[in-house]
Formats: sequence, structure tokens, C-alpha cells
Amino acid sequence: MPAVADLVRGPAALLGAVRRLVQDMVVVGTLEDAEELVAAHPGITAVTGEGDVLSGHFAQGGSAGAPSLLEVQASVDEAAAELADLAVRCEELAEAQRLAGERRTERTALVEELGERRRAAEREKSGFAQQLGRLAGQARGASGEAERMSASAARAQEALERATEEAEELAERLLVAEEAPGEEEPDTSRRDRLAADGANARQTEMEARLQARTHEERVKALAGRADSLDRAARAEREARTRAEQRRARLRYEAEVASAVASGARQLLAHVEVSLVRADQERTAAEAAKGERERELAVERDRGRGLKGELDKLTDSVHRGEVLGAEKRLRIEQLETRALEELGVEPAGLVSEYGPDQLVPPSPGAEGEELPEDPEHPRNRPKAYLRAEQEKRLRSAERAYQQLGKVNPLALEEFSALEERHKFLSEQLEDLKKTRADLLQVIKEVDERVEQVFTEAYRDTAREFEGVFSRLFPGGEGRLVLTDPANMLATGVDVEARPPGKKVKRLSLLSGGERSLTAVALLVAIFKARPSPFYVMDEVEAALDDTNLQRLIRIMAELQESSQLIVITHQKRTMEVADALYGVSMQGDGVSKVISQRLR
Repeated sequence: MPAVADLVRGPAALLGAVRRLVQDMVVVGTLEDAEELVAAHPGITAVTGEGDVLSGHFAQGGSAGAPSLLEVQASVDEAAAELADLAVRCEELAEAQRLAGERRTERTALVEELGERRRAAEREKSGFAQQLGRLAGQARGASGEAERMSASAARAQEALERATEEAEELAERLLVAEEAPGEEEPDTSRRDRLAADGANARQTEMEARLQARTHEERVKALAGRADSLDRAARAEREARTRAEQRRARLRYEAEVASAVASGARQLLAHVEVSLVRADQERTAAEAAKGERERELAVERDRGRGLKGELDKLTDSVHRGEVLGAEKRLRIEQLETRALEELGVEPAGLVSEYGPDQLVPPSPGAEGEELPEDPEHPRNRPKAYLRAEQEKRLRSAERAYQQLGKVNPLALEEFSALEERHKFLSEQLEDLKKTRADLLQVIKEVDERVEQVFTEAYRDTAREFEGVFSRLFPGGEGRLVLTDPANMLATGVDVEARPPGKKVKRLSLLSGGERSLTAVALLVAIFKARPSPFYVMDEVEAALDDTNLQRLIRIMAELQESSQLIVITHQKRTMEVADALYGVSMQGDGVSKVISQRLR
């Protein structure tokens, strides 16, 4: 049994250190001899020819226990090749990253420019919307002013005709009074007639004051002239003069009213033209905005794509650097391992076990019979083939992995995971049950809301048809759902067809018809869902006498079951009220509330 130190040959400078490392090692023929030797002398390490190492405290198999020099050299070559490839790839990725950064900078600038253009378009859109709102308000004001001027002109014309008739009657009376002798006593019947005429004039004065508040001075002049009829013929002459003056003033006011109405119509025409122009500009602005938004979306998609490419390139570069570092570290570890375990420099390993050296035959597997002929190909060394050696390595690794590892904490981990799985399962069941309960509550609420809305809509639609037919005899009106299949999200359209017209849209009706249709819908809601009292603010302002009388009859029906508070300037509406409340301005500028109960 020769000692290993006697078999080692090498440089004199290293021979002493090597012998010191292997001073307790001896070479034996078989593994059984090694076991017997170690059992007899535990402090000795026995090494067999096949590479088995056995001592009192450790045992190591043959050449399969550590990588051979050929494997180390192959790993070094492979790592060097991969390192060179990764270096080239890193350069390519760095150049691609630089180009991607430039493209990203360009796209960022383009996105900022598009964002600025979009903000400018939004500001222009906001300006157009504000201008459109102002024009719409001016149009509504002009329309209302035109209607008021038309009504004022009509009232002024009626007052002018009445004043003309009164002036002619007074002129005839004045002629009769002048032709009568001065000494003759005035006739009592004539005085009575004059008194009756004065009473009629006072009544005419009261009606004119209620119908046209803007002609209060003229009504006062009529009252004064009527009061002076019963005094003397001189008063008759003065009354005639005042009547002529008043007639001239009324004629002038009628001309002014006509001019104002004409100006209002012209203003309305200009406003309509402005509305059309504003609508066209708004449409163009919206189209431009849509185009800018589409361009911005395309650029954003391109920016996101470039960013994704940049991220991929960055990750690839990072992986290349990490892989290169791992390869360098692996090479260093292999060199260190070769020095520590084998005591041989990497250059020596490459020279002795490099890919240019023949690979010795592998030992036979369990149950395999090796041929006895030394010249048999199975027993002869082979040239180094990397694929074949890697296959041998994988086979050895699979055999090693089949041994498996023991985890002493597996039962505890299984218990903890099982307990957590049970807890999470219970929580999941609770969540499913809670979700089902919430969905059921939501379903019940939706069904209740749909039921209440459906009932309210049906009642209101039924009442609306009846009220509309009463306010528009011969007409037809109804409520239509925009989406009958979805009662929770549907809208309600109002279709109105007054007698003699075929239109149904509210926008094509006149102002009075729209107002009366709105009143019909309001009254239908009142009838479908009654309330203790209602407050109405000048709902009959745009109605004529016929429609006003129809509305008053409906108000009388509502008055039987509810209390109505109506703000109005219409005399006929005041006549059907139970009590009147008015506010007047005193001479000292203090307001005063006046009330009068009629019933």
C-alpha cells in the first residue's frame, strides 16, 4: 500500500506543499481494501484507483463526485463564448436603447404639442359654447319682448278705438249743449243721463286700468272728464280737448309700439342667423376636436409601444449583464475549486483534461457486463464530444435527483396550509353568501322602483291625455317612453298635436301652445299624484282668453281637493279666487300688503 506522497511528481517548489496535503493518504487496490484499512487505522485516508476516497469521517465516490478537467474546460469555453455573444448583444442593445430614447424624446415632444393643440381646441370650444348660450338667451329675451310688444300694441289699439268713440260721442254732446239756450233750465232727465254716462265712464276707466297698467294716466283723464260731464258745458269742451290730445298720444304710442315690434322682429332674425352661424362653428370645432383626439390617441399608442420596446430592450440588456456576471463568477468558482480540491492550476487542467484529450471509458452500470478484450471499443478511450458528455452529465444528475431530499418541516407546513385553506374557504363562502344577499336586495329595490315608476307613468300618461284634450279640444297629446324595455333608464317624451296641426314636437309649437302643454303635463302630475296644496307662478301669462277659461275650469276642479296659491296678473284668474293678496308701494317708498277675501 504505497503512500500518495510517494507517487506525486511535480515541481520542487510545489512538491513539499502537495506532500503535506496528502501525507495521510495511501493508495489501495479496491474499495474493500480501503474499508479494511480505514477500519484498522481511522486516521488514514484511503484512495482507490477508480477515484474513491474513504476516511474515518467522510467518503467520496469516483470521478463522478467532482467535475473532470474536461468538463471544467468545456464549461470555461462555453462561458467564454456566451460572454463574447453577450458583449456583442449588449452593444446592440445599447445602440437600440439609444435610438429608442431618441424616438421616445421625439414622441414626447409630439405628445406635448398635440396636448397643447387639444387644450387650445377645448378653450375655443368653451368660448363657442358661452357665445352660443348668450345668443340663446338674447333670442329668448327678444322673443318674449316681441310677444309683449305685440300684446301692448293690441291693447293700445283697442284703447285708441274706445277713446275715438268716446271723443265723437262727447263732441256730439258738446254741440247739443252749445245749441241749447242759456236761460233754459237743464233737463233733469238729461242730468240723469249724464250721471249714467259718468258712471259708465268710471266703469270704463276701471276696466282700462286693470287691462293696461301702462295707460294709467289716460284712464285718470277719462275718469276726470267723465266726472266733469255733470257740471257744465265748459267742462265738456275741456274734455273734448283732452280727448283729442289723448288720441294723438295713443296714436303716437301705437306707432312707437309698431316700430319696437318691427325692431324686435329684425333682432330676432339676426339672432336666428347668429344661432345658425354659431351652430356651424360649433360643429366645425367638434369635428376638429375629434380629429385631434384621434391623432392624440394614435400617438399615445405609438408612445406606449415604443415604451414597451424600450422596457424589453432594457430588460434584455440587464439580463445579458447578469448572465455575463454569472458566467464570470462561474469561471472564477471553477478555477478556485480546481485549486482548492485538486491543487492544479486551470492551465494544467486544460492541458491534461482539455477537449483535445481522450475521454477514458466510463465504468459499467449496475448489472452491466464489460467485455474482457482491452481493444474492444467499450474499453478504449474516446474522443471528447460535448453532446455525449452532456448526456452523461444529465443521466448522472437524474440518478442523483431520484434520491430526493427529506423535508422535516413538511407536516407542519402542510398543517398550516390546510388551516389557512380552510379559513380562506370559509371567508369565500361568506363573501359569496353576502354577494348573493346584496344582489337580491338590489333586485328587490330595482323591482320596487320600476313598479312605482311604471304606476306613476301610467297614471300621469292617462291623466295627461284627458287634460290635454280639454285644454286643446280636438287635439291629441300623449307621453311616450324612449326605452320601454328598460324602465329604470328610460326617458319620457311629450307628443302634442293641437287641433289643425300635424306637428308633434314641442319645439315646433308656438309659445302659448308650449306653455299650455307644460301646464297640461303639470296638471296631469297633480291629478295622478295629488298634493295638499300647489303653488303656480304666472302659468297663464302667455294664454289667450279662451285657453285661460279652460285652465280656470281645471283649477276649479283642483281647488275642490287641494289648496292653490297662484301668482297672476290676469283679472279672470283673480275673479275665481277665494282671497286676493297684493303688494303696493306707498308714497314714502314703503311696501304694503293688501288682502281681500272674496268668499
